Amino acid sequence: VDLDPSVVDVVRGGSYRHLFHPEQLISGKEDAANNYARGHYTIGKEIIDTVLDRVRKLTDQCCGLQGFLVFHSFGGGTGSGFTALLMERLSVEYGKKSKLEFAIYPSPSVSSSVVEPYNSILTTHTTLEHTDCTFMVDNEAIYEICRRNLNIEQPSFVNLNRLVGQIVSSITASLRFDGALNVDLTEFQTNLVPYPRIHFPLVTYAPVISRDKAFHEPMTVADITNSSFDPANQLVKCDPRNGKYMACCLLYRGDVVPKDVQSAIAAIKTRRSVQFVDWCPTGFKVGINYQPPTVVPEGDLAKVSRAVCMLSNTTAIAEAWIRLDHKFDLMYSKRAFVHWYVGEGMEEGEFLEAREDMSALEKDYEEVGMDSADPGEEDSDTEY
Repeated sequence: VDLDPSVVDVVRGGSYRHLFHPEQLISGKEDAANNYARGHYTIGKEIIDTVLDRVRKLTDQCCGLQGFLVFHSFGGGTGSGFTALLMERLSVEYGKKSKLEFAIYPSPSVSSSVVEPYNSILTTHTTLEHTDCTFMVDNEAIYEICRRNLNIEQPSFVNLNRLVGQIVSSITASLRFDGALNVDLTEFQTNLVPYPRIHFPLVTYAPVISRDKAFHEPMTVADITNSSFDPANQLVKCDPRNGKYMACCLLYRGDVVPKDVQSAIAAIKTRRSVQFVDWCPTGFKVGINYQPPTVVPEGDLAKVSRAVCMLSNTTAIAEAWIRLDHKFDLMYSKRAFVHWYVGEGMEEGEFLEAREDMSALEKDYEEVGMDSADPGEEDSDTEY
């Protein structure tokens, strides 16, 4: 779905067009112009019923609908505004079904529009209670992985998307193939989300090896497990060494046996850099799937025999929110660009409401990271 017709037209005429039913490619007549309010209120309203109708056609074909995977960006008008509208409507029509998001987070250096912080914070505020789990992907982090591991000097969106594709594939592999320890959608939430609002796991993927190097670097289970704790392989720029882990899921695929996984995890547990909150046992949820990772023919990624995708709920991801909130504050203090939003039927109060919600989210992360046994800290906290 896109409100801008040209983007979906590229898919309609592209080499992958046969993968999609023509009815399920939906485009509007004019784009949302990077404006959350246009995507959520004015332009989005015209297309939402069509989208829900097509969703209904798909759900009617399911015999046991588990939930929805929603892919969107935070920065654009459609990605932020229309997604928020869609999530609200999906909650109404399919109340208890789980909704997982893959959200492209605006990156510090690779920015496509000035108002990304506004759109991101407005959409996060609106969807916070409608989504069960959000996997954030930061463009800049993927750019760096492409540059460093694949030696691509100027990564294109195709390069970035193929890497994200590997991660999505790993997360959904257990729904599609069988393995020793399979995990379904609801199991993710049970293991990763300790409180409803704290549902932004950090994703790490390893190994990312270029086609040229594949034959010279056999990666053992211990190697890929260690790589998954390396901040360089994360999809959001933040430093887990500054935060604490609340939960951790390791999803292996390919040639992996439980014994190797156990010894790899035992080695990780001895490292001081991996700290868990004191109210949560140091348990690692493990999934093993026998289907090895598949790569796009002639793509830039090497075919490997085993890979791991780690989903960890860590307080460090709050750094990403703090960065974004700061940018929002800089613009909003001058009320820059606000008139474009108000002109599309939004009230200015929504900005403040969204920003307060984000402050509360930052505070939530701060509180879950505090040690429960130390009453002294809490007292000092309540004074200011």
